[in-house]
Amino acid sequence: MNQRASNYDKHPVIAVDASPDSAWSGWKAVAERIASGLSRGATRIAIECYPGVSEGEILLALESVLRPAFVVQTSTIWKGPAELNRLIAHDLTDDPVFGRMNGFTIDDFADPLLLAARRAEVQQHRDSPVVVIGTGTTLLLPEPQVLIYADLPRWEIQKRQRSGQIGNLAAENQQDSASAKYKRAYFLDWRVADRIKRGQLGRLDYLLDTTNPDSPTLITGDLFRAALRHAVSRPFRVVPFFDPGPWGGQWMRDICGLDRNAPNFAWCFDCVPEENSLLFDFGDIRAEVPALDLVFRHPRELLGDAVHGRFGTEFPIRFDLLDTMQGGNLSLQVHPLTEYIQDKFGMNYTQDESYYLLDAAPDASVYLGLRTGIDRCQMARELTRAQSGECAFDAEKFVNRWPAKKHDHFLIPAGTIHCSGANGVVLEISATPYIFTFKLWDWGRLGLDNRPRPIHLQHGLANIQWDRDTEWVKASLINKIQVLNRNDQMTEERTGLHPREFIETRRHWFSAPVSHDTEDGVHVLNLVEGDSAIIESPDNCFSPFEVHYAETFIVPAGVGRYSARPTSQGMRCATIRASVRT
Repeated sequence: MNQRASNYDKHPVIAVDASPDSAWSGWKAVAERIASGLSRGATRIAIECYPGVSEGEILLALESVLRPAFVVQTSTIWKGPAELNRLIAHDLTDDPVFGRMNGFTIDDFADPLLLAARRAEVQQHRDSPVVVIGTGTTLLLPEPQVLIYADLPRWEIQKRQRSGQIGNLAAENQQDSASAKYKRAYFLDWRVADRIKRGQLGRLDYLLDTTNPDSPTLITGDLFRAALRHAVSRPFRVVPFFDPGPWGGQWMRDICGLDRNAPNFAWCFDCVPEENSLLFDFGDIRAEVPALDLVFRHPRELLGDAVHGRFGTEFPIRFDLLDTMQGGNLSLQVHPLTEYIQDKFGMNYTQDESYYLLDAAPDASVYLGLRTGIDRCQMARELTRAQSGECAFDAEKFVNRWPAKKHDHFLIPAGTIHCSGANGVVLEISATPYIFTFKLWDWGRLGLDNRPRPIHLQHGLANIQWDRDTEWVKASLINKIQVLNRNDQMTEERTGLHPREFIETRRHWFSAPVSHDTEDGVHVLNLVEGDSAIIESPDNCFSPFEVHYAETFIVPAGVGRYSARPTSQGMRCATIRASVRT
């Protein structure tokens, strides 16, 4: 296990030049700036809110300054929860984890009679100030004179769900479990809100960040869009977040400089743009916005033409850390085949992945593939008995357990049974549909809520590829490393992934500058060896960018050529780089 002082940056910022009159911090300054729009003759203000934003906090802060003649919250036009639940039941399903991707829009939430009545009321106040606030303000104000977008990263939404502060969009379910609220948000709220957001990023007048409700930030739409343009022109990091788990370990606490009073840390999500955020620094003021805003606003510059053509406004590569050091095994699991995830859940592609061992104790291991010659019917019976609580499942009777050491790379195409064992730190490199994991066995333990975690045995058994046995796994999935280029100061290796997976990974060992080229495709990298490295442009197209051990960073497709070098002479570094095969 590594013994090193932490230099991991938990709050990476993107510095952006800003004029003095383009960013405001604190409710008083925010309210006064919005009120100035009314003083200049605007009478129609829309405050579009991403689900999870506290409309009440905004109104409380603004009412004494704005004093609008009429305020309408979009929540007053929704169908009743029972009616809406009937409408979405087929796609939301009664499964505790999985639903179906769908085409619901904000129009489906509105009650036609309530909507007509509120529209008439807005028209009656045509000559006096009106504020419409909530999700779906376009239903009442299609062309507001001032459009304010109140945004919120999904990780902050999840924290508010867990604390019981919020429920879901148009649902009176604040007291539901956090997992139920997350599921509904994932399959319904966020998809509906994103359809609105994509149409508003280019025309919003102000972006309101209430991630910290005690210290909100307002920036002009022009500054917001300039910040996104700046971010996509250079390497950057998203703001990571960390979460405990029933199998969590102790490695990240030291390496990433985390709370020493927390029982464990299981995950570090350091490149999941659907849920991570970007932190912009405008001098004295900072604003935190969802990283997904950048994907929506600049997909071609970020992803490249070919990747954008294939995935649209989805960021297809995920990096995260799984810490089992002094912890336990992950759940024994399998991911769905492409045709299965398309048919059952409406997803376009599946979660192929790999485990790169960032660190490992001497007894670390990875469970991967089936033992040659097992009886699949017997395995299914014993998993069923284990699920019912009759007995524990003897995983090593059916599943290969491979020793794992630092820098090993295990490839995991969908349909391959797998899990990380205890006493390792995995850099998980995968496709993005991260919610679709079929747990087969969870070692008889409870989740952090003291309840059994959901097992999806029927889905899992339907997707296990039974021919992926000991010999096949050894020949196809473990350390498939090919040296591509080598000299005294650099070695470039292809480490995967499997031909069934669309992600290509390259590892570079270097003690001097090593050149890269995005070739019009997004790169995601992690510094897997060495204290720190400098990422530079050979043409000075961006300022030198420093990364530290275990940090993940993104290089947009539009960057083109760049290089990486150790920060000090004599240091040996290594990066693992992922891109989409085209």
